[in-house]
Amino acid sequence: MLVLASASPRRRDLLTQAGFTFQVDSIPIAEVRQPGESPEQFVRRLAREKAEVVFHARTVEPNVRSSTESLIVLGADTVVVCDNEVMGKPADEAAAVRMLRMLSGKTHRVLTGVCLISSAGIDIALESTSVTMRALSEEEIRAYVATGEHVDKAGAYAIQGRASRFIPKISGCYFNVVGLPVARVSAMLKDAEQQLSLSAGTYSCDVKP
Repeated sequence: MLVLASASPRRRDLLTQAGFTFQVDSIPIAEVRQPGESPEQFVRRLAREKAEVVFHARTVEPNVRSSTESLIVLGADTVVVCDNEVMGKPADEAAAVRMLRMLSGKTHRVLTGVCLISSAGIDIALESTSVTMRALSEEEIRAYVATGEHVDKAGAYAIQGRASRFIPKISGCYFNVVGLPVARVSAMLKDAEQQLSLSAGTYSCDVKP
């Protein structure tokens, strides 16, 4: 059984489109960067903490306890990095405008930490995609923010939405920018399946044909 430890509708949609059957069980954690923590360390740690808290709830807490034999919990966290600044989700429209001003005319990185936890162990990976945004006018920035598409998006934009017109070039995984590096996750799930098969019989993460 695959459990997505994230409330992100984009991650849910990406997994569904890729043919995975899964449950969603998100438990909020504090998403605060620690002193001296690099962006890479930050997203890897948050992905692990998100997966750990759900795995713990599923396997330890009596009211939600379930079998660990086939359980795999997937945690993920995404940030945008530009000019050494780490951008998460904007708190309000003013923050979104500030982020887009910073990204305008520059190439930035989208980092996603991914963590899989099962009874066979913990697997953590990092995906990085370079994204080039063309120069935006103040009018374009404010018009985009007015659409509301920036809400709940790292870096205050959605590459799969109206912001696609702002992105002439990317280098790396497109789906990572949307919110989840699907090919990387698929490979990690295959490894987890093999480990669980060795330790507890046959397991399938239910990929539809």
